[in-house]
This record gives sequence, C-alpha cells and structure tokens, in this order.
Amino acid sequence: VPPHTSAPGPGGGTGTGAEPEPIRVLLVDDQALFREGVAVMVNAQPGMTVVGQGADGAEAVRLVDELNPDVVLMDIRMPVLDGVEATRQIFGPSRAARRERPVRVVVLTTFNLDDRAATAIRYGASGFLLKDTTPVMLGDAIRTVHAGNAVLAPQDLATLLEGTFRPRRPAPPGLDNLTGKERDVLTAVAAGLSNSEIGARVFVSESTVKTHVGSILRKLGLRDRVQIVVFAHEHGLNSPG
Repeated sequence: VPPHTSAPGPGGGTGTGAEPEPIRVLLVDDQALFREGVAVMVNAQPGMTVVGQGADGAEAVRLVDELNPDVVLMDIRMPVLDGVEATRQIFGPSRAARRERPVRVVVLTTFNLDDRAATAIRYGASGFLLKDTTPVMLGDAIRTVHAGNAVLAPQDLATLLEGTFRPRRPAPPGLDNLTGKERDVLTAVAAGLSNSEIGARVFVSESTVKTHVGSILRKLGLRDRVQIVVFAHEHGLNSPG
C-alpha cells in the first residue's frame, strides 16, 4: 500500500475557504531510498503533498488512475514498465478522456539531454529533471509543470527534441483553422516568450494572448504550452520566417 495516500479533498482544508488545494504529487522510482528522500523534500515544500509512491511504470499507470495526482515524478529507467512507456499509457486518449483533472509528468534521469526523456516529452511529459536536483529546484519544477509550462528552457527543449522528429510530419488539418494572429502566437510560444512578451510582439493585451493560446490548444487538440513547443518542432513551425 503506498504510504501517505489520500483521496482528493473537496477544497482548501484549513477553514479559511481561500487556500488552494495542495499540489498532489505521485513519486515513481524503483529505488525505495530515493523515493523516501524525494518524498521528504516534496512534503517540506509549502502547498504540495505526496499522495502515493510506486516502484515501476505499471504501478505509475495504476496509481495515476486511482489517486488523481496533479504531478507525477517518474524515473525514466525502471523494471516491468519504464517511464517512457508509462508516460505513453498515462496520456493515452482513453485514459485522458476519463480523467477528472489534468496530470503532468516530469521524468527523472541521471543523464542530461537523455534521448528517452525526449521520447517521454513527445508522449506528453512536461520536461525532465536530473536526479541530483536541489529541493528548491524540485519545488519550482513541480509548480511550473502544474501551471502547464515546461521545466526546460525552450532552447534546451529544442536541443533535446531536435533529433527526435525526422522526417518532420506534414501539417495537420487543424493548423489551417488557426488565424494569422494565432499562428504568430503559436510561433512565439514555441520560442519560449512569456505572455507579456508575446503581447508586445503581436500588439495585443496579455489577456488576449491567453485567449489566443486557449484557442490554439483547442483547435490543435493540445493540452498545454509544452505541447505547443513539441508540436512546433514536430512540424517544423519553429524556424525563422
């Protein structure tokens, strides 16, 4: 039975009615000692809690279904089912359709610019962390992916993805449904610009940028800004001009 397991709560939990729910984190790694160490670091962070632990990718898939975590910290190399295949299954269309709340996956690896991490990102992960990351960086990464962003700088993400999309796929039909302004915003998101920077580039307000991003996600069937970056690289839309 995974330690520190809890069911989703109805709300803030401290009686003020204003505090947000803590970010629910699932840890998956085949080394129990490493998991326990990460659990201590996560539980020490304000606004987040470990809701379960798993020792392999098969347990990860099952626990995501059972516990509805917000963020999964997933080892890339594990027995039974590795982190890449577990990520693919977690983001499979049938599972995603049944999910009550969005889930984000961050893969954990000992190698920088790991090819397996690139594949996991292609399957839906929001980036990767090296296993020797600091507690502060770990907490920041969890908050970042929970907000729908990548834990890699766009330039690093571009480097990581560069070798994984050859040949480039033809543009999908949904791309034709984007307005000219939405295409400009897509390119800017893929370049890693913030909403305020995008607004300055395309001459619209920050709230309008958010509206455009939401429209892009809906029209292209994407989940978040990370997937916009992956989509742009996959279809060769990130090149200048």
